[in-house]
Amino acid sequence: VLQKGLKENFADARVSVVDCPDLTQEPFKFPAKGICGKPRIADVGGVPYLIPVVQKEKVYDLNTVAKDIELPGAFILGAGAASSKILGVNAELIPIVQTKNEKKPAVNGSYVAQINPADKGCLLEKYSSKYSDCEFGLLANLYASEGQPGKVIEVKANGRTGELNFVSCLRQILEKHYGEKPVGMGGTFIIQKGKAKIHIMPPEFSACPLNTDEDVNNWLKFFEMKAPLICQPVIVSRDPGFDLRVEHTHCFSHHGEGGHYHQDTSPDSVQYLGYFLPAELLFRIDRPLETHLVGRD
Repeated sequence: VLQKGLKENFADARVSVVDCPDLTQEPFKFPAKGICGKPRIADVGGVPYLIPVVQKEKVYDLNTVAKDIELPGAFILGAGAASSKILGVNAELIPIVQTKNEKKPAVNGSYVAQINPADKGCLLEKYSSKYSDCEFGLLANLYASEGQPGKVIEVKANGRTGELNFVSCLRQILEKHYGEKPVGMGGTFIIQKGKAKIHIMPPEFSACPLNTDEDVNNWLKFFEMKAPLICQPVIVSRDPGFDLRVEHTHCFSHHGEGGHYHQDTSPDSVQYLGYFLPAELLFRIDRPLETHLVGRD
């Protein structure tokens, strides 16, 4: 299904089932070896807690989320907002956490991307270099598993010929094929070559309500960042009525760049390599009572 669909959007696409590479190795350096074992997706909080006006009291903990999704000790990947309570500013969180269990403390391999106060560029830091918690704020889309090795879906796509970004392309292929049946998927992919459009939220929350996508885009800070970028996508083919964010991808690198992935900006030369697994369960945690569809891109 994926290979057929990708070929409509990329010059070259190959999808196969392979053994998950050891994710503790370069370039990933994750705290777990794989993305297999009881795979599940959690959508926590939501964009309505950020806009039109921020609700700073919305703070969560990845260790608690792991228990909520009935997988204490889960290895969690995804995209979310950092806790402004901890950082003192608003920032993008790239969660990569082996949560705690009865025998072991949590191992936090997450990154934070924020606007550098010195030069207004990207400041990407290892979360554990400054903080010892596993908190996040406002919203997160998370893929969780036991972090085991096993069989995964390997996706290679080179040379983008269509308009859709890599993640949207995967999601829409699934939606087209499976229709009413929601299919969720998560994992990690690398933009091996090329450049990408990435945003980072400003350190200050907006004083004025952000009521439209245009308001949000004027508030966000956009950058062109270079490969290699290691990305953590969470995809659900369609929302079965839980007010989900159906796709959300954050990325980091080993050269100091990272944030929220929008699209590659070098379609001719771009190369994607990804490892994914369909999720078995979907959890919706602290769904906003008042909702809207602004800022979901």
